[in-house]
Amino acid sequence: MGISTIAAVRTIPDLRAQVRAWRSQGLRIGFVPTMGALHDGHITLVRTAKQRCDKVVVSIFVNPTQFGPNEDFDAYPRDENADIAKLETAQADLVYLPTVDIMYPPGTATTVNVTGLTESLCGAARPGHFQGVTTVVTKLLLQVLPDAAFFGEKDYQQLKTITRMARDLDIPTDIVGVPTVREADSLALSSRNAYLSPAQRSQALALPRTLQAVAKRLCDGSDADAHLAWGRDELLRGGFDSVDYLELCDAEDLTPLTHVGARPARLIVAARIGKTRLLDNIAVG
Repeated sequence: MGISTIAAVRTIPDLRAQVRAWRSQGLRIGFVPTMGALHDGHITLVRTAKQRCDKVVVSIFVNPTQFGPNEDFDAYPRDENADIAKLETAQADLVYLPTVDIMYPPGTATTVNVTGLTESLCGAARPGHFQGVTTVVTKLLLQVLPDAAFFGEKDYQQLKTITRMARDLDIPTDIVGVPTVREADSLALSSRNAYLSPAQRSQALALPRTLQAVAKRLCDGSDADAHLAWGRDELLRGGFDSVDYLELCDAEDLTPLTHVGARPARLIVAARIGKTRLLDNIAVG
């Protein structure tokens, strides 16, 4: 595949053999799970892992179980060679490229479900999504057994769910959240940005602008409902076709908040423009 400085493995035994060899040298292992279509947000995760660990494993696996029946699994962008080239530039040490049959062998009957954190927000809009996420991430963590795994804060509900899952299942991996990487115009980097037409890309800037505007309004301490309703209307006025949710949540357990107070809060949004669903969030207060 034209790889020179990064190794690639496709099976669990080959993956574990390399990790075992590094561990025998007393090296600290970092892990970045991805679905490919890599962008600077993913590369930031790799570079953060490189700063904190001796060796970094990156997985590329488009996980079918986290896509709903009418979602974009078949259309999800895939370019293995381009992704590997980016990982080589970022100085990742190993890329793990499992197939569906390796991740879900025939007869697979076990899933992982985190209750409480996953029923609202994206969980309500995408039934079954988080069960697919937590199952595949559990399997990947057990296959790699890294010291630390790195996830972007853009998928904030996912980050909190995986953190709780690893704690509850006693998986010996530190789950590290990395701040959202944004374009110069503040749009959060996402593989799905590639789906946007030039006109939609311009309209999508209503997402970060509205988050900032609503956050500023919320800091006056008044009831959140009116400000959130204004924000949802503002997204529709800005060119979005629908808003799945715009909510003020407790930053740890994601329970809804009625106002900004002493507890850390997060303003979280998912909205659709054309066929593309975009996520974003910011800290408030």
